[in-house]
Amino acid sequence: MRPAESLLRSTPFRLALAFSAFVILAFLLTGGIVYQTMSANLDRRLDDSVRQAYSMIATTYAESDVDDLIIAVNSHAVGNAGNDQLISLTGAQGESLAGNLSAIDLPEGFAIVPEGTPGFPETAPYRAYSGKVGSTNLTVAQSFKETEELESLLLASFVWAAAIVAGLAIAGGAFLASRVQRRLDAIGDTMVAVSQGKLEARIPQLGRDDDIDGVSIQINAALDRLGSLVEGMRQVSSDIAHDLKTPLNRLHMILDSAADKAGRRADVSLDLAEARAESSQINETFDALLRIAQIEAGARKARFMQLDLAEVVASVADIYAEVAKDDGKSLLVGSCKAGDMITGDRELLTQLFANLIENAIRHTPDGTRIEISASRRADGLVAEVRDDGPGIPSEEQEKVFRRLYRLDKSRSTPGTGLGLSLVKAIADLHGATVSMQPRNPGIAAVVVFPIPAAQLPLR
Repeated sequence: MRPAESLLRSTPFRLALAFSAFVILAFLLTGGIVYQTMSANLDRRLDDSVRQAYSMIATTYAESDVDDLIIAVNSHAVGNAGNDQLISLTGAQGESLAGNLSAIDLPEGFAIVPEGTPGFPETAPYRAYSGKVGSTNLTVAQSFKETEELESLLLASFVWAAAIVAGLAIAGGAFLASRVQRRLDAIGDTMVAVSQGKLEARIPQLGRDDDIDGVSIQINAALDRLGSLVEGMRQVSSDIAHDLKTPLNRLHMILDSAADKAGRRADVSLDLAEARAESSQINETFDALLRIAQIEAGARKARFMQLDLAEVVASVADIYAEVAKDDGKSLLVGSCKAGDMITGDRELLTQLFANLIENAIRHTPDGTRIEISASRRADGLVAEVRDDGPGIPSEEQEKVFRRLYRLDKSRSTPGTGLGLSLVKAIADLHGATVSMQPRNPGIAAVVVFPIPAAQLPLR
């Protein structure tokens, strides 16, 4: 498609044309009103000028003294040699007594004398005022020529101004529309690139903080989310290929051994029990993966309600206090101030804190002190599960939230490697962030929930 056709079919350009048409129409309406107002004002001024000239001549008349009136008429007629103002003084019988206008018969008051009327110059129409002065009839006529010239100049000015406004409006609209269209084309190009598999493509930001930048930011955020999900899927596929290959091979070997023993009529009950345990472990892994996928899809948001964060934390700690004690550790509840409300799913949040506590219990030595707390900070509502165990190497602290990822030292312990992945999925569902922060000694799992808008301080 040619650029001109593309521009004509673009919504920004059509909107610019519509706005330009609106501006031009508004200008024409305004210009028409101004023109009519000024034209009426000029006509009124002309009437005032004619009436004033008539009154000035008429005041020179004294009773039964026509001579002074004739002198005044001739004096005014000589002073208006350009035919712009015509004066006629006629007697009672219609004879011409003075002036530069042939005797005419006009009604008393104002009248318009059309162009080409006998006795008048043919250059323009006239505005005339006639009346009785004693026994005579006085007529003063003023040419419309100057008024028409001013009106023509005014009309020509409006026409040129309208043409300039129309040109600037259309040109400016086309320029602005082309800039907007380029930005929309950039969005379209980015989406085409994404559809072709280039998930790293992003819409460029111009930093103008306008609505298109706002939409671009939202689309880029969606693309970031899409990229992370696709990367997560790729990582899950890779992790499944690597981490589930071993238990599947082990299950295969156990079944081969059981089949061999069965062929020799040996007891296979132990092999079958071991195979059942391996299959149960594999099923648990897939169940956990499915649960994470459901949470990430937002399927549980319908169950959100207002919850007291401290109460949820305390209830989980109460359940796991004896579990930690039986495992040779201690679980304590730190500062937990009631009243800090969050919006969430109680069951999922219980699962989140339970996983963090179980993770601390499973991967720390006897005598470890574990503490769970909830508090309020400027950046949000914070829940922490801390321990004074061996901690996690700094290079591993982000990786532990990946699906099926397990530290080398924990591969010998039971588990699927999905506990912390489930924690992150639940945190993401609640708009929270979760991270591992080192302590001396130990590690702290920190979950930061956003403060609900109703609890934000008024400004």
